[in-house]
Amino acid sequence: MKLFHLSDLHIGKRVNEFSMLEDQKYILMQILKAAKEHQPDGIILAGDIYDKPVPAAEAVQVFDDFLTSLNEMGLIVFMISGNHDSPERVSYGGRLMKKSGIYVAPVYEGKTEKVEFTDAYGKVCIHLLPFVKPAVVRHAFEEGEFEKEAEAVCDHQSAVKMAVSHMDIDTDVRNVLIAHQFVTGAMRCESEEVSVGGLDNVDASVFDDFDYVALGHIHRPQKMGRETLRYSGTPLKYSFSEADHKKSVTIVELLEKGNVTVSTVPLIPRRDMRKLRGTYMDVTAKDHYTAENKMDYLQITLTDEEDVPGALQKLRTVYPNLLRLEYDNKRTRENREVQAVED
Repeated sequence: MKLFHLSDLHIGKRVNEFSMLEDQKYILMQILKAAKEHQPDGIILAGDIYDKPVPAAEAVQVFDDFLTSLNEMGLIVFMISGNHDSPERVSYGGRLMKKSGIYVAPVYEGKTEKVEFTDAYGKVCIHLLPFVKPAVVRHAFEEGEFEKEAEAVCDHQSAVKMAVSHMDIDTDVRNVLIAHQFVTGAMRCESEEVSVGGLDNVDASVFDDFDYVALGHIHRPQKMGRETLRYSGTPLKYSFSEADHKKSVTIVELLEKGNVTVSTVPLIPRRDMRKLRGTYMDVTAKDHYTAENKMDYLQITLTDEEDVPGALQKLRTVYPNLLRLEYDNKRTRENREVQAVED
């Protein structure tokens, strides 16, 4: 069974007040083209479908078009809600969509959706675990035989561990988990939500019973200890801390039990997100840009010792999508030193 692993679409996101919707439409079309070329059996969407719990109408329309296109291609879709999503809104209509091969994790109430398939190597079980918080898990088990166990849930580690322990997992067959959590040790970036003190950390050992774990939440593509415990990352860059990221679709192939291959297909954005650094004369020199890359989303750091009057407006005549302007000179370095002492 071959699967595309995607996550963190964040449809409707704005970066420094610039709408990313057109860029998102463009990258979703690339994903559809990749699906036609590589012919996966299904598409995993591991949470953060939208950027807000109550997404704008335009964002809902963009995702509706994408989901419809996947369905028209005959692809099975497995989808969970992330920490940016409203689980009730994402799962709306899920029981009806199941008839069309679109499986959506319902709101977590102590049980998770499990979808079973059979291929040449036997049975494959896909488990859908939406983003869960300790309070959600405690509430799900606060009455009945697991009441004492629920009282001990105090952080994301114990919450996810309890949720996984109540899944119907047959370790003799191949199991895939779709989850949206922060696994301890993952490399974060600016555009992610961070919990104070690492309370959202979940140890990788919680997922040992699964042959592949399709994770969402972290924006940098990366494996977590083993090749088969992975974040696919975002399809687009959403902050300048992601400027060096290589965005991609993760392809997972499940062969016989214990044999999983992982590869990636690169995604090329309509506009890149880059950092430029130099004097005002340097960054405005004609040999510094082309007609294509001057439309990229940019953070420019000017190294001039004196501030350039009206620099932001002037630079935007060359780089229309300049999102952030900073200075790095003697004055700003001194300011940073004073701030560090105050801290």
